Amino acid sequence: MHVVVIGAGIAGASSAYFLARAGVRVTVVDAGLHRASGVPSALINPVRGQSGGVDARALEGMAFTWALLRELGAAGWAVPHGQTGVLRPIPDDRARARFERNLPAALRHGWLPPADAPEALAPGWAHVLHLPEGGWVDGPAFADALVRASGARVVWARAQEWTARTVTLAGADTLHADAVVFCGGSVGSAWRGEAGTHRMGTLLTLDRAVAGVPVSFGAYLAPAAAGGVLGATFETPAPTWAPEVLPLGSLGWLLGKGEALTGLRGARVTGRWTGSRLSGLRAGVQADGSWRLSGLSSKGFLLGPLLAHELAGQVRASLDAPDPRPAG
Repeated sequence: MHVVVIGAGIAGASSAYFLARAGVRVTVVDAGLHRASGVPSALINPVRGQSGGVDARALEGMAFTWALLRELGAAGWAVPHGQTGVLRPIPDDRARARFERNLPAALRHGWLPPADAPEALAPGWAHVLHLPEGGWVDGPAFADALVRASGARVVWARAQEWTARTVTLAGADTLHADAVVFCGGSVGSAWRGEAGTHRMGTLLTLDRAVAGVPVSFGAYLAPAAAGGVLGATFETPAPTWAPEVLPLGSLGWLLGKGEALTGLRGARVTGRWTGSRLSGLRAGVQADGSWRLSGLSSKGFLLGPLLAHELAGQVRASLDAPDPRPAG
C-alpha cells in the first residue's frame, strides 16, 4: 500500500508518521516554501483568542500532542519544547467573566493576581489565567522529526493537481499511489485555485527569552530553542494567499503588544518569521476520492496530530476494504 501526502507541515508530517505506523509506504511531497508550521515557537494553548474560546477537542488534542512528543523523544527524535504552562493575562473583570464561561470543568487552570504570576507582567492587568498543562514547541523541528521517524520518501516539488490516486507535480511528472492525502495549507490551496480565508501572522525572534513561561493575550511572548519569540496573527483575513510581508505599522503594533505583556526587558530583535494560515477545517475523504486535512488555522499543533492519527486510521481502513469496482 502506498499513500502520497501533500505537505510536510504539522498536518502532513503527522499523517505520514501515523500512516507509516499503520504499515503504509508513504511519499511526502512538499515545495519547501511558505509553510505555516515553520513557526519557531508555537503555543500549545487550549484557551484561544481574547474571549477564551476552547475547542471541543482541545484537551484531548493537547494531551495527544504532548504524548507524541514524548514518544518521539523516547525513539531518539528529540524536539525542543516545554510543557511549562501558559499565562493568559486578563485586562478586566468583564474579560475574566467571558473566559470563565468558556472554561470546561476538566481543564486544569487557576486564577492568580498579577503580583503572584510566575512571570512579572507589565502594569495594567487585572487577572492572570494559569494553564499548567500548556506550553510551547519548535514547529519545524516537530514536523521534521515526524517525517524522519516515518521513514517516508520526500519529494521536494510543488503539487499542481491531484486526484484520488495521482499527484501531478510542477514540470508535469506524475506520482501514482493507492491514496492521496492533501495537507497543504494556505499556499497549497491557493496554488490549486481554491477559495479560502487566509490569515497572516509574524513572529519576531529575540536574542533571549523574555519569559520562561509563555505569556499570551493578543500577542504572545515565549521561549524558543534559541532565544525567544514575540508573535501574533494580526493582519486582516484575506480571500487569497499572497507572499508574506510585514508592514511597518504591523511591526510597531507587535512591539507595542510585547511591551504591554511584560515589557521586552532589553531583549533584542534578531529576525522575523512570517507565515499565512488557512482557516476552515476540512478533514476526511473528499468528493473526488482524495483525502484531506487542512484549515487548522492557529490550532495546528493543538489539534493536528490528533486529527492526523484519526485520518490515517480512516485511510488505512479504506485501503483494506474490498474494491467496489468490477473486476477487469
